[in-house]
Amino acid sequence: MLEANALTEHAQKISEIASGSAMRYFRGSLGVEFKQDESPVTQADKGVEAEVRSYLKQHFPCHGVFGEEHGRDAGDERHMWVIDPIDGTRSFLSGHPLFGFLLAHLIDGQAQLGVVGMPALNETYIGVVGEGAALNGHPIHVSSTTRLDQSILYVNEGDKIYRDYPEVFSRLMQAGQTRRFAYDCYPHALLASGHVDAVVDYDLQPYDFLAVSSLIEAAGGVMTDWQGHPLTLESDGAVVSAATRELHAELLELVNT
Repeated sequence: MLEANALTEHAQKISEIASGSAMRYFRGSLGVEFKQDESPVTQADKGVEAEVRSYLKQHFPCHGVFGEEHGRDAGDERHMWVIDPIDGTRSFLSGHPLFGFLLAHLIDGQAQLGVVGMPALNETYIGVVGEGAALNGHPIHVSSTTRLDQSILYVNEGDKIYRDYPEVFSRLMQAGQTRRFAYDCYPHALLASGHVDAVVDYDLQPYDFLAVSSLIEAAGGVMTDWQGHPLTLESDGAVVSAATRELHAELLELVNT
């Protein structure tokens, strides 16, 4: 089994590769396609994932790999890497710098390492469950906020929550001391570093949430699905992140009332 330090070193190198690849395309001329669900995919998404897969094949040839763009490769099912080459393609193609790179490492189906790279911000968040989390090599930790009415709350994918769960959306609009709307991974990274207290997110895929869930847990926080269950490859993609268990419990009550 890989030591935590060795795993972190590989994660850092992979993030640097992914960031460099993404920035070669950012605010440049992009070839944009649309998937069946009408979400956009660019040459950058495919290029970044291809470079990351090449590194993983070289250093971990027996490990399984699951990526957003190229699917799932057979391999050692005990060890799996999960890749989102560009989390926030709509941000990326519109020149907005809050897109990210996500990488998770799973052992026996449980995410043990999470990487959130923010290429345009020159920020790399790495968390190893049980070992702690860091931003650009400096330790980070979640806040100590325990009350929802005193929290900084981010609502991700608010338009989709409003469409499918208007009553939940209405309650969220009354929650938190400070409330912001957002998309993608960055609010969760801000939670891990203590700037945000809670995030409610919706309609995610495993490559969207497994990396951030590992990062948040490593930083001392809590992230589950809306029912409070641990996140796995089979989770439905409605998630709640919180700095403390008390705050997490309040949010679960809010989304399930």
